[in-house]
Amino acid sequence: MARTKASTLEFINEIFPTEASLVAVDPLLGKLRNKIRHVDAEIISAIRQQSTSGSKAKEDLAAAMRAIQELTQKISEMKEKAEQSEVMVQEICRDIKKLDFAKKNITTTVTALHRLAMLVSAVEQLQAMAVKRQYKEAAGQLEAVNQLCSHFEAYSDIPKITELREKFKGIKDMLKSHVFSDFASLGTAGLSEDGQQMQQLADACLVIDGLDPSAKEELIRNVCSKELTAYQQIFQGTEVAKLEKAERRYAWIKRQLRSNEEVWSIFPPSWRVAHTLCIQFCKVTRAQLMEILDTAQPKPEVGTLLQALQRTLEFEEELAERFGGSEGKKQEEESDNEGFDTKDGKETDGEKKANQHSANDRAAAAFNFRGTISSCFEKHMSIYVELEEKTLMEALDKLIQEETWEAEEGTQTNVLSSGTQVFLIIKRSLKRCSALTRNQTLFNLYKVFQRVLRAYAGKLVARLPRGQPGLVSSTEGQVKVSDKDERVICYIVNTAEYCHETAANMGENVAKLIDSHFSESIDMSEEQDEFSGVITKALSILVLGLETRLENELANMARLPWATLESVGDQSDYVNGISVILSSSVPVIAGLLSPLYFQYFMDKLAASFAPKFHNNIFKCKRISETGAQQMLLDTHAVKTLLLEVPSLGGQASTPASYTKYVAREMSKAEHLLKVILSPMEAIADTYRALLPEGSGADFLRILDLKGVKRTDSQPLIDRFTNRNIEALPTSHVSGSQQSNQANTAPSTPTFANSGQQSKEAMMSRVGALGRGAISQSAAAAAAASSTGLKRLFAVVEQAKEGAAKKEGSHIQEWFSNIGRR
Repeated sequence: MARTKASTLEFINEIFPTEASLVAVDPLLGKLRNKIRHVDAEIISAIRQQSTSGSKAKEDLAAAMRAIQELTQKISEMKEKAEQSEVMVQEICRDIKKLDFAKKNITTTVTALHRLAMLVSAVEQLQAMAVKRQYKEAAGQLEAVNQLCSHFEAYSDIPKITELREKFKGIKDMLKSHVFSDFASLGTAGLSEDGQQMQQLADACLVIDGLDPSAKEELIRNVCSKELTAYQQIFQGTEVAKLEKAERRYAWIKRQLRSNEEVWSIFPPSWRVAHTLCIQFCKVTRAQLMEILDTAQPKPEVGTLLQALQRTLEFEEELAERFGGSEGKKQEEESDNEGFDTKDGKETDGEKKANQHSANDRAAAAFNFRGTISSCFEKHMSIYVELEEKTLMEALDKLIQEETWEAEEGTQTNVLSSGTQVFLIIKRSLKRCSALTRNQTLFNLYKVFQRVLRAYAGKLVARLPRGQPGLVSSTEGQVKVSDKDERVICYIVNTAEYCHETAANMGENVAKLIDSHFSESIDMSEEQDEFSGVITKALSILVLGLETRLENELANMARLPWATLESVGDQSDYVNGISVILSSSVPVIAGLLSPLYFQYFMDKLAASFAPKFHNNIFKCKRISETGAQQMLLDTHAVKTLLLEVPSLGGQASTPASYTKYVAREMSKAEHLLKVILSPMEAIADTYRALLPEGSGADFLRILDLKGVKRTDSQPLIDRFTNRNIEALPTSHVSGSQQSNQANTAPSTPTFANSGQQSKEAMMSRVGALGRGAISQSAAAAAAASSTGLKRLFAVVEQAKEGAAKKEGSHIQEWFSNIGRR
């Protein structure tokens, strides 16, 4: 609103900028009134026009409604006329429909009578052919009668139809009887030379195809049984029935198939008579062999068992190749489109029977010969598995005896030959077994492979160097390891790693070969863990052997006269000895081990040697100030040697974690020596500052190293006790002091910032002292007097006491409480 008002004022000011321009107000008002009148006229005209158009729209809507009513009335009239026309048409066509139904009934009746006449004639002709055994003509006629009978399935309650069906059934029984009687001569000598008889039997097969499917199955079964009767008589309880002569069984059936091939050509190929005969032969043979294996006394030898199994597998393979499943699959696909009535989609009784027998035929065609007979050997293969285990174990022992414990020349894996050979003999055993069976026996053999690998792991461990008599202490062992032993240990590590990886691959191969229900049970993780244990133990012994050699140098260190050392010189001989040992062993070990295991070796060596070096300082009898300076110099040199181990092993850079660990552990020895270097009056504070985790027993040992007498150590012990919560051993504490310590509260005091700053200042000065001792030359170190050191530590002590006075009354109260307790 305010904006509109402002716009109006601006407009007026723009038109009338001065007072002189106001003379044009009246003409402008007149012009505006004329424009308003013009706009009002246009509005009135538009309103009138809109009113007129609304009346016209109402008239148009009323006209449309009238047109719709007229159209509805016309549609109703047309519907009535259509109903009248339909009634008229029905009256006209009523007689025509009656005539059409009559024609259809007459046609059906004539057709049925014609087919009945044909059926009667065909049955009579078929009966005559059956009596005369005219099989070829009867086969065609039999098919025609079957088709005619199918048209009268719905008229089975009519007496004439029932009579004809019974007569037809009798004729089929007659044909079946005649055919079976004629086939009784099948297999007799000279039948193949009688062409007329062979042709008659071939025609009889056509008749059998026209009968029920059960007739064909019965005939084939009779033929096969007749052939196998002779087989059962020959190989049941006779000399040739023994297990070692199993191949004669298979030779017999092969001979029968060859000799009867011409005779059996009379059977249609779809009957698969030879295939059915082989199936029955396999079942009979399996039963006989199973009885032989179960009742044999004594149990058959492994060679005999394997020979019989091998011949059986070869025979099964021949049958599988001869009677493949492709034909059965083709028959199955063809039969999928048969057996249903295309009119109403329902199966007749005859079609149901045909489909059932067709399914039986498909099952027989898809029969798998592999394992049909050989599976009976499975539960008797334990002796084979035992023989394989014995053979593998003997081979393993021989490999260990012949092992040179050196890597093969020309190889870069540094793996022992026995490691590759043991998997080679396992591979051969696996190949032999998988060619015989892939069931329970192969799984049992897989268990044997596991035992062989565990035995090999044990033999690798047994080859590792052991502790010699007199070299094993009460706390930790010592092992003498020569240069050759170091190489052997490295070879064992590499071999165990190779076995770890190859065992996993072997497990995967067994899982692929073995039957699916066994494959999930194949797991080589335990054997891999065995070889991982070998690696860990070998590396531990490798570190222990190097430590044993280094401990000899540490023993030399403890025997040095540190109390009478007169000057600080170059690094001591034992440091040179440590350098020689590391320089000779580390490059060889690094060249044989993988980077991963060499890193493990370095970490173990540092973790073991650094604490031992620290503890070895306490084994020295007495250390003078000059001796402590020399030992501090040696400690720095030893730390440098440890830090150079990765470069000795050929590594381009030292791992940060390794450097940090070595620096931390060796700094403990450096701090210990700096405490020994400290003056008597400051030793307790220096000990607590540099070794905050140190024990009271170590403090007493430090006093012993400095050569402090027991009578002179009491004030130092009291000072240490007043600044430490830990009680000292009873033998070094007076009776009154023990009483005071008994009432001391086991809580750590909280110092103010000034006390902490004093502690840090003292540590930095002591650190500077240690660095100065290391950097001094031999002459400069000899010139350093004990008075100068005492003066330096006195300054440190004064700084500490001055800072303590500024801590406040709560610190003084804490010290007074300690005194009262």
